[in-house]
Order: sequence, then C-alpha cells, then structure tokens
Amino acid sequence: MSSSADRTFGQESAALDEIELAGELMIAATDSSAERLPTDRIDEVLLRRPPGAVPGEPAPSGSGDAPDDGRVSSAAAD
Repeated sequence: MSSSADRTFGQESAALDEIELAGELMIAATDSSAERLPTDRIDEVLLRRPPGAVPGEPAPSGSGDAPDDGRVSSAAAD
C-alpha cells in the first residue's frame, strides 16, 4: 500500500502531464488555419504520432521524447 505522499505525487504528476498535453493542443490550434482542429491533428498531438501515420498502429519508438517538427515543447522550454 502506498503512502498519501506517494498518491499525491502521482496525482500531481498526472495533472502536470494533462496540462502539458493541453498546452500542446493550444499550440497546434494556434498554428492551424482552420476554425476547428481536425481530429487527425488532435491524434497526432496527443499520441505524438507523425502526420500521415495509420491510426491503430503503434507510434514509432522514441516518439514520446520530442515533437517531430523540431519545436520545443512548453515543458522543455522552461
């Protein structure tokens, strides 16, 4: 059984991950000329899948490290 401190850290870590993903979506929405961000683009951002990848296929290994477009994520910029 984990202590309450461990649970709190886990919850904080999950919350920070969610905030980072929300930020990545905001960046993608800002970069898009469309009124709404297409579902495929949302999947690319959230799953860090390269553009044109087939849904259902696993993301390439190492894809969770950095976006493929050369931009630095908001967390890495700090």
